[in-house]
Amino acid sequence: MDKKSVVQHVNIGISDHDREKIAQGLSRLLADTYTLYLKTHNFHWNVTGPMFNTLHLMFETQYNELSLAVDAIAERIRALGVHAPGTYKDFAKLSSIPEADGVPAAEDMIRQLVEGQEAVVRTARAIFPSTEAANDEPTADLLTQRMQTHEKTAWMLRSMLA
Repeated sequence: MDKKSVVQHVNIGISDHDREKIAQGLSRLLADTYTLYLKTHNFHWNVTGPMFNTLHLMFETQYNELSLAVDAIAERIRALGVHAPGTYKDFAKLSSIPEADGVPAAEDMIRQLVEGQEAVVRTARAIFPSTEAANDEPTADLLTQRMQTHEKTAWMLRSMLA
């Protein structure tokens, strides 16, 4: 992030450099979370087959949770004094989660969502060294909560494929 991305001086005990570095990581997390939100919502709308009702409801629960997560992540970026990315163009550049091609079969949707949930966990985990070095406990707490949620969701989705 360049200096223009810092809105004003923030004096919370974390240096400008560290705040920007953490915000860069959180921006990738935001992009992954938003991309997974869109993918999950798409699958909610388009799932078919014998597991329709179960998956339709499960995906709805998941995209609602992801919607709340997007807001929490973006607000943490702002609390660090940095602008949060908020466009499809930004998210496409920052996200590690690929979009779905067409409308996959229900089991392929589940597999893709497992991969997406696990990708978000890896992105969150990669931010920890920066948060620990800066003693940024609020971000570390947010990351821990996100990882717990995504690991549990991946497990639940994976269980449907057994």
